[in-house]
Amino acid sequence: MSRDIEINVEHVTRVEGHGNIVLNVKKGRIEKIEWQVSEAPRFFEAMLRGRNYDELRPVTSRICGICSIAHSIASLKATEDALGVRITEQTGILRRLAINAENMQSHILHVGYLALPDIFDVGSVFPLVKTKHKDTLLKIVELHRLANWMSDLICGRTTHPIRLIIGGFSSFPTEKQLLELRNKLKKGLGTIQEIAEIIHGVSDKLPVFKRETEYIALSSKEEYALYDGDIVSTDAGRYSNYKDYEKIANEYFVPHSTAFFCKNKRDSYMVGALARFNLNSKQLSPAGKELARLFGLKSINCNPFMNNVAQVVEFAHNLEDSINLVDRLVEKGVKDEKPVEFKIKKGRGVGLVEAPRGLLIHDYTLDDKGKCVKANCVIPTNQNHGNIQKDLEAFVPEILDRSEDEIRLNLEMLVRAYDPCISCSTHYLDVEFV
Repeated sequence: MSRDIEINVEHVTRVEGHGNIVLNVKKGRIEKIEWQVSEAPRFFEAMLRGRNYDELRPVTSRICGICSIAHSIASLKATEDALGVRITEQTGILRRLAINAENMQSHILHVGYLALPDIFDVGSVFPLVKTKHKDTLLKIVELHRLANWMSDLICGRTTHPIRLIIGGFSSFPTEKQLLELRNKLKKGLGTIQEIAEIIHGVSDKLPVFKRETEYIALSSKEEYALYDGDIVSTDAGRYSNYKDYEKIANEYFVPHSTAFFCKNKRDSYMVGALARFNLNSKQLSPAGKELARLFGLKSINCNPFMNNVAQVVEFAHNLEDSINLVDRLVEKGVKDEKPVEFKIKKGRGVGLVEAPRGLLIHDYTLDDKGKCVKANCVIPTNQNHGNIQKDLEAFVPEILDRSEDEIRLNLEMLVRAYDPCISCSTHYLDVEFV
């Protein structure tokens, strides 16, 4: 079909931050397809230089209002790595609960409020209130409130946690509060099952698209890796030295973006829920595996639209894993532990964690007074930008016979499937001095 198509989406809605999709087709020939990141850079690594070691976590928490817990924990792990701090078992359990809470928060927000309107063919979540899907929306709100409440309980507040500190926690939930949390989580398992079945009923509206790529995530033999693990690639296997992450996340500039793009063994790779599923599906809890079977989701799945399904699967896993973690805490008894003692020293530390959108890396170098002299933060969406671009390039030829409105919607859905946190990813500004 030889026709002209010109699509300029500025800015893609229902994502965090500002990104554009540009498509130009002349007489059936694709002249330009670009994923453009137009957000102003924030220079947050520069803000860390010269700051004391105990200021790094509060500052980096503010990188993102959605992933503040993940940034806090990655920051703490990097600081503790530099200072030689080894946390207690209880601190490790509480941090895993915190990671689960944020993963649940973010996933239900994205799937329920940002992605579902596409499947239900409405422009936003608000029209759903006046449709037959109102009950589904109320169930989504219920789970979102649960995740927020859990974040408050473990971290001290929903956004920008205050209880997470170097070597431990500043205060702790009581046994009574943990048992209340357990009951809420148990109820949540039934609710996410109901929501999953409703989504499954309309999942045929998710585009059928496949493009093989590299998937990278943390992986562990001990657990479904969100808090800890080795960096693993579907192409290259396991990387033994986590401090060599720069050889994996090879960042580079493109002229139409204020954010880095990344590549490893191929021209691009993907991080996030689908990448984690593809590498760690055997480690899912029974509830997570059950929902994966419901959707027919098997590794390795190469449809980026299934990232949203993987988020639903992970939500169920987070609920069940959190119940098990609470049981461990209650069985052992929550102790009012003081933070692990340490001495300030010179060193470099790297902290890895899985944020909702994928592998998050913080890297700090401290001087002998504990001041940060160098910092690097590798954001999940940075690592996904290149893959979004390559997906767009492969997807467009498959849908060129459709109307412009359909093409535009499908391209926006593809970007939204990645749940990008664009503001967090902006690092770079090309300044021309005259």
